[in-house]
Amino acid sequence: MRGWDILWSGRLVAVIFCLAVLTLPGCFVRRRVVAAPGKPINRPVLSATKDELIQRVRMFSDGVQSFSMTADLSASVGQTLGGEVTDYATIRGYILYRKPDDIRIIGLDPVIRSKAFDMLSTGDTFQLLIPAKNRLITGRNDVRELSKNKVENLRPAAFLVSLLVLPPENNDLTLLEDDTDEMHTQYEMLIIDRGGGQPFLTRSIYFDRYTLQIARQRTFDAAGEIVSDTRYADWKTFSGQIYPSSVDIHRPREGYALQLSVADLKLNPELTPDQFTLTPPAGVETRQLK
Repeated sequence: MRGWDILWSGRLVAVIFCLAVLTLPGCFVRRRVVAAPGKPINRPVLSATKDELIQRVRMFSDGVQSFSMTADLSASVGQTLGGEVTDYATIRGYILYRKPDDIRIIGLDPVIRSKAFDMLSTGDTFQLLIPAKNRLITGRNDVRELSKNKVENLRPAAFLVSLLVLPPENNDLTLLEDDTDEMHTQYEMLIIDRGGGQPFLTRSIYFDRYTLQIARQRTFDAAGEIVSDTRYADWKTFSGQIYPSSVDIHRPREGYALQLSVADLKLNPELTPDQFTLTPPAGVETRQLK
């Protein structure tokens, strides 16, 4: 068949299809109105460049050198992305943080308000003291061997990754996507590590286009699997700096989720070395996690 015959045949098929659609009964046709982004809540959609959004992340990160946080912590374990999940009682928690990676989390018993656990990390390893069982658990911050007891997969690294949003490093490649449609009104920034070997996606940061605040952060391993998925909401001013008062952490591979509702936050207080020292009582039972 000659070229013009093929072209004419293609056009004829398109015309026949259009006529067929136009003559269908009303029950086969559905019309709907798509609201423009910003209309449902009567606010304009904001625009920003990639560099402006990176600067927002940098300002947020630089503004948090340390903090003392009081929050309600709710934990869930199981198939958090679909399946059976066990929800634990909400407890009051206290979190101390000091750059670059010192963090201490103390949880209170929800009934008698005594210390339920005391978790400390000042580097690559952590300590977890459970006073009621006179037990001290130690291990690496990163889970190398998943435990069937999913509570044991909870490590301080999960808090460090989710309570902080760091700007891209100098050698990272960053890409910005406008992910605005009927369902979403957001920017997504992709951060690609190209420091050595095969480049891979390490993080994605989402920005709410109504406020340009950080709405979500996902981290990935070298194989592209999700390590952490954190959503941020209800940003408030604490000590002159804005910070999300709702932090929802999901660790799908490790099988648990954490919800933090911030009750009080003191940003950049002077924290002393003894506040990041955990001294176990005499005769404590010690267990090492991998």
